[in-house]
Amino acid sequence: MSPCFSRTLATLARRGGVLLLSVAICLPAMTSHAEAQEPRERRNLLEMLFGGPNLRNDRLYAPQRREQRMRRPPPQSPSRENRAVVRPSAPRKTPSVVQMRTTPPAPVEKLENARRVLVIGDFLAGGMGEALVSTFETSPAIAVDVRSNGSSGLVRTDYYDWFSTLPQFLKETSPATIVIMMGSNDRQQMVIGDTKEKYGTEAWLREYEKRIDALIAIAKRSQVPVLWVGLPAFQSPSLTADFVAFNRLYRSHIEKAGGEFVDVWDGFVDEGGKFVTTGYDVNGQQARLREADGIGMTQAGKQKLAFYVEKFVRRHLDGASPDLTTLDGSNLPALTSLPALGIDAQQVRTQPISLTDPDLDGGDVLLGDKPAPRLSVTESPREKLTKRGLMDDAPLGRVDDYRMPALGETAAK
Repeated sequence: MSPCFSRTLATLARRGGVLLLSVAICLPAMTSHAEAQEPRERRNLLEMLFGGPNLRNDRLYAPQRREQRMRRPPPQSPSRENRAVVRPSAPRKTPSVVQMRTTPPAPVEKLENARRVLVIGDFLAGGMGEALVSTFETSPAIAVDVRSNGSSGLVRTDYYDWFSTLPQFLKETSPATIVIMMGSNDRQQMVIGDTKEKYGTEAWLREYEKRIDALIAIAKRSQVPVLWVGLPAFQSPSLTADFVAFNRLYRSHIEKAGGEFVDVWDGFVDEGGKFVTTGYDVNGQQARLREADGIGMTQAGKQKLAFYVEKFVRRHLDGASPDLTTLDGSNLPALTSLPALGIDAQQVRTQPISLTDPDLDGGDVLLGDKPAPRLSVTESPREKLTKRGLMDDAPLGRVDDYRMPALGETAAK
């Protein structure tokens, strides 16, 4: 190759390199404005060495794909014609639960001659009376009047005097049964004449018993059954011990006067006779019976108190309510004719049946001659309470065993 030809090629090569460099520099300026505004993803080292996704599709046509997406119509809800064919998603499986909803019976209007139950006493009597009103809501012939004062008792007559207010209540209500429940506020100093007597002394006890007899005597003027409801156990051991002694006094004095003592102690203690906050309610379910202070009653506790009193009240007012009607032959409707069948009852005749041999086959026994089951003649404690309103005595030695002599009697012996 001649030197002249070599120089010519070198010159062309230099000019070609300059031309390629110019084209490379001007190429970005030839791109469209929309592509210049399109953001580009930065490539990592692996993509630079081994190549990445289709750059032509990802970069060159990215604006076109975006425009296609923008032009694509948005999803529409099914038309009215197509809604019928839309298949709903499968329902979620839920556990089968049967919810029992009970509606309490509506109260009924009381009769004009409804027999009234007068409830008097402190805060426990007020709660028990409230539940007793609910208990007899469906009995048109029994009405409950509650006349209570939460902080009252037999000691502080200066605060509330039951001996002067009870005669007025008897005149206003003309009760058929009187229910007394008080004593929870009586563990305090008593004023006797001009003397302030400390709680628990001999003088205090003698005066307290006189006041019990005086209140019972006022209630007995109406010549109606008088019930005295005993106090329940309390969370405080000292309160419980004192109220056991109070219950012994209430029981002995009301029974001496011909009334009845309603013992509720077992309903608010465990098997050992200890106070419980939670126990069985009137439906046999576990429920909270006492408030957090260990003194007050919850709604379930009030209803349980009323449950004990209800049995005594129903026994005394038997026949006063339709739900206590005795069904016997005296109140059956007379059967004189059968007009629906066109038959006179006096003309109906039937063939006599032998009492000793109904099938006329010579047999003298019925249904395989099995002896009748022997029935127990001993009532259970539950039957005594629900049928006759009676309760067994507490086990010997338990704190509420009222057969034990009082401390004063033991000392005297």
